[in-house]
Amino acid sequence: MILGGLQKLTLIDYPGHIAATVFTVGCNFRCPFCHNPELVERGTWNVERKIEEDFFKLLKERHGKLEGVCITGGEPTLQPDLSEFIRKIKSLGYKVKLDTNGARPDVLRQLYAQNLLDFVAMDIKNSLENYEKTANSKMDLERIKLSVDLIKNSGIDYEFRTTVVPGLHKENDFEKIGKWLSGAKKYVLQAFEDKGKILDPRLKKRTKGKRMDLEKIAGNIKKYFGKMEIR
Repeated sequence: MILGGLQKLTLIDYPGHIAATVFTVGCNFRCPFCHNPELVERGTWNVERKIEEDFFKLLKERHGKLEGVCITGGEPTLQPDLSEFIRKIKSLGYKVKLDTNGARPDVLRQLYAQNLLDFVAMDIKNSLENYEKTANSKMDLERIKLSVDLIKNSGIDYEFRTTVVPGLHKENDFEKIGKWLSGAKKYVLQAFEDKGKILDPRLKKRTKGKRMDLEKIAGNIKKYFGKMEIR
């Protein structure tokens, strides 16, 4: 695994569990609002075995205190040894939550088939018609839709979530997202925070002084979901 970081304790990354979070390097999207730009370009990192060694040492030392692991990125499904990595985590008795952009439904299907996942969170970038523009990447939208269907019908706990970015999203985008994801167990709106570094700093000029009413958006679309949440 090519790992770029480790958070030894989180109470928010894995809902309902005390967890550690591990960050993989490399992503196939170029979302301008990404708050982990250093994890996007795979070629900028050397393989750092020490992070992986420290990670598994942590899991062994905190057995009985930590309950789960959140694997995020970057985009974890790009890692060729992801299954092996998760299997090793689960052999130590931990639950595993995977964060994904949904671009690799083939990997998701394999992980589900091997019973390696306990929770999946998929980032929904925008309505389908604006997906590529928001992610600043060319992609196969059919694969995105397939990932959504796999997650909804997996029988494994999950959530869909969107980072709401003024200047990239409009209110009517969320009505379209609601209809697309209709029947999903849980949908989360996350406010874009205009602070710290992001992948494309030029975006800050577009978002400065702008805001979107997440409470209003949530109220309009909560009918589509089992649970609606704002973070």
